[in-house]
Amino acid sequence: MTQQLALITGASSGIGATYAKQLATRGSNLILVARDAARLDALAASLREAHGVEVSVLAADLTRTEDLQRVAQTFADNERITMLVNNAGMTVEGEFVEGEIAPIQTMLALNIVALTQLAHSAAQAFQRRGNGTIVNLASVLAIVNESANGAYNASKAYVLSLTRNMQRELAESGVRVQAVLPGLTRTEIFERSGKSVSDLPADKLMEVEDLVAAALHGLESGELVTIPSVEDMGLWQNYDNARFAILPFISLNKPASRYL
Repeated sequence: MTQQLALITGASSGIGATYAKQLATRGSNLILVARDAARLDALAASLREAHGVEVSVLAADLTRTEDLQRVAQTFADNERITMLVNNAGMTVEGEFVEGEIAPIQTMLALNIVALTQLAHSAAQAFQRRGNGTIVNLASVLAIVNESANGAYNASKAYVLSLTRNMQRELAESGVRVQAVLPGLTRTEIFERSGKSVSDLPADKLMEVEDLVAAALHGLESGELVTIPSVEDMGLWQNYDNARFAILPFISLNKPASRYL
């Protein structure tokens, strides 16, 4: 990864900052994107000093159209970029029906709209060049209907579905696309949504360094979907196989017999 230039969104803290640290350790040059310019500058300075890599900072609020377009344009303008870590995201406090709609709409703008535009811009640029890597951060809640905020789960299900389709479309292009599905991870996202990480069960909570190390190992080993805490990935394959089993029957010219 020595000559790699990775653009990381949500890079000022948590998973994004940890990707920056671990990629810098591997020799990657970086473009760090987040709202908090001061934190980005501090992180950039520490990575330059510790690892001798090039690190630039791009302060942007990806829920703002003009900022999002400015970051998306970077992939066309800078042909050195070889990797996108599409990490920026947020959650909201409480259930979907009981919650306020305004923060939910902001969440969807970040988790879906911004991620989609950056994935699209990176994919087009990388496809033209015949190489590149896109990592889309989803969540294990992408496959969970039974808990958490339904709009958040749905936004991450969107990320997973989009990523799988991108893998199909870019399969022969030289562009790698990975979906990462973290479970509970020790980051600031809980405090930002009004929760405390100390209230979470310790046996369910992964350290962010372990999460990112596993995700990068999964990328290097060619995994299309990485669920860092799942020991037996045959369980995921069984889940996916069950989905394939229903596909021949989901669109036919007559209703099922139970409706007749």
